[in-house]
Amino acid sequence: MTDTTMIRWEQDTDGVVLLTIDNPDGSVNLLSPLFERSLAATVDRLEAERDDITGVVLTSAKKTFFAGADPAVLGRTAPERAAELTAGGDLLKSLLRRLEKLGRPVVAALNGSATGAGLEIALACHHRIALDVKGSRIGLPEVALGLLPGLGGLTRTVRLLGLQEAVSEVLLTGRLFTPATALAQGLVDDLVTVPEELVVRARQWIAAHPDATQPWDRRAYRIPGGHSPSKAHNTFQASVVLPLSAAARKLGRGTPMIAPHRIVAAAVEGTQVDIDTAFKIESRYFAELACGPISSNMIKAFHFDTRHIAKGGSRPTGFPRHRAEKAVVLGAGMMGAGIAYVCARAGIEVVLKDLSVEAAERGKGYSAKILDKAVAAGTISEADRDEVLARITTGERPEDAAGADLVIEAVFEDTELKKNVFAEIEPHLAPGAVLGSNTSTLPISSLAEGVAHPGDFIGLHFFSPVDRMALLEIIVGEKTSASTLAKAFDIAQQIGKTPIVVGDSRGFFTSRVIGTFLTEAVEMIAEGAHPASVEQAGLQAGYPTAPLALNDELNMRLAVKVRAETKAAWIAGGRPLVERASFRVVDRMVEEFGRPGRVEGAGFYDYADGKRVGLWPGLAEAFGTGTTEIPFADMVERMLFAEAIESVKCLDENVLRSVPDANVGSLLGIGFPAWTGGVLQYVNQYDGGPAGFVARARRLAERYGDRFTPPASLVTMAENGGTYQ
Repeated sequence: MTDTTMIRWEQDTDGVVLLTIDNPDGSVNLLSPLFERSLAATVDRLEAERDDITGVVLTSAKKTFFAGADPAVLGRTAPERAAELTAGGDLLKSLLRRLEKLGRPVVAALNGSATGAGLEIALACHHRIALDVKGSRIGLPEVALGLLPGLGGLTRTVRLLGLQEAVSEVLLTGRLFTPATALAQGLVDDLVTVPEELVVRARQWIAAHPDATQPWDRRAYRIPGGHSPSKAHNTFQASVVLPLSAAARKLGRGTPMIAPHRIVAAAVEGTQVDIDTAFKIESRYFAELACGPISSNMIKAFHFDTRHIAKGGSRPTGFPRHRAEKAVVLGAGMMGAGIAYVCARAGIEVVLKDLSVEAAERGKGYSAKILDKAVAAGTISEADRDEVLARITTGERPEDAAGADLVIEAVFEDTELKKNVFAEIEPHLAPGAVLGSNTSTLPISSLAEGVAHPGDFIGLHFFSPVDRMALLEIIVGEKTSASTLAKAFDIAQQIGKTPIVVGDSRGFFTSRVIGTFLTEAVEMIAEGAHPASVEQAGLQAGYPTAPLALNDELNMRLAVKVRAETKAAWIAGGRPLVERASFRVVDRMVEEFGRPGRVEGAGFYDYADGKRVGLWPGLAEAFGTGTTEIPFADMVERMLFAEAIESVKCLDENVLRSVPDANVGSLLGIGFPAWTGGVLQYVNQYDGGPAGFVARARRLAERYGDRFTPPASLVTMAENGGTYQ
């Protein structure tokens, strides 16, 4: 192969052509101008030599089959590029259309993951065989980036699976399937277990199906589900289209996230026309999304910012890679049990310690429950489950920690308690062990005063539930060494977490910023806004959980305690805590009404058997809710702006060390709306950019208070035409 092509051609004596995709410029195959030229030349040759060809096998020389579109290209799109993007997509689709209409059987031999454009290419083949290998994924995840499959994948999936199945199970979910589940879903047709079988099985299929065609190119073809591609019926509208539209509305929830709606529109409209016209419809919807700000925001956050972190952008240089071998988890409650599980799953030997062996065993039971579910779902074997559980031992004695090179403390948020458990365990650890505290609010520098080696002490703030939340907030104290930070960063990646690195401050970044979101929502209750409107504003902003419901989940009794500690610390430091009307609401909810949240069965919501059953009707009498009309747009933006402005302050104070840490941390840790691309990208993408954000912030400050006054650093940046990078 030369550098002028990325598709290698080999033909055997039976006339079968083996096409091997091999990008000379990287470790994965991506859509690129070189691929486009290579595919065009290959299709031209296939058509020219068709009489000498009995079939075609398409595979890859990389570990994966094809990774999709280049995010660097999609991240640079703009409205003026819509025509160019549409034309490029139409050209690639025309090449794939010629491939599937070659008149010879074409088989995709998927030797690894085929996601996005990779699966779209495979769908243009008559038969798909996947290698059933661990880690391989097959699917169309575009909705998660604010896009839809634009290389024919949406149209072909609908025609392959049926409108309802394709949209609800594949396109709207963005799910990445294992090879086995992709087979069950109908996205692939066959599996092999060893690489050598792939091409052999493909050749066998070609020999057995010399006249293969796509189902949608056959005369009697009907889309699965019985819907004609040329007619719309009232029953079709009622039974299929309306439920799919409702699913898209539920997914979008009134946010600017329009990709689900465009997916449904393109899929439904495509069923009413022939396939080539459906491709054109798909292209135009794709161009609209790709050239809009939301997909650019999401690509920046979920690709570029995440890659910056994954490549060690916040890790000190000059230190060798570190792997933890033995960890001690102090405290076997929900957080400690979850931490023990993710460590054991990553191959680390774990001692789960509590006040009694019985309590520690209950914590280990959490891991058993998760693993049993995985066995039942078929994602792991019983042997795998037993192997992970065997790595977790339980105990109550400090000596059980002997030789451990990692400690993660997960006891109650009490400074003296945390110091005591570290003092007890530290003498038994290996030299240079990482001393990690899972505190979510207490300053690391203060906690480090209780250990003999403060340079080894660092904050490791996990998020609940630990087994599902991807973020780990690493907090650097005044005396934390660069070596310890490097070790902590490596440990985070070892256990499968995305690490952000922040400076020491009460609440750090995530707890501090999410607190402004929760407080702003309660502030509206204090002003007399209807609680249902506050909740709807939060959901339409794009938060995964409505703010009053989240207040209940986090327990307002704990919020009162943390606020009291924060106030005392600030006063001691000569910095008064500004009183807010929301504080009085929370205090009365806890002290006067005994409604601290879900854990005690009563909060802003009423509960039955632990489930929310509705907003507490007493809010109207207690706080006069429903008596004040706040513009809905203001309600939405007050929450978003509160978090964005506080994040800017965190950046100014060096609590945040980088913009990627801010964006990724806000998305993965505190539920900042995904469509924004993160808390600082929200400022960048606001109408008018940072200057528009500053102008709107000033209007909010005039109406609702000085907390919305934009920080001086932001004003200066906006005046200079800058953005957060």
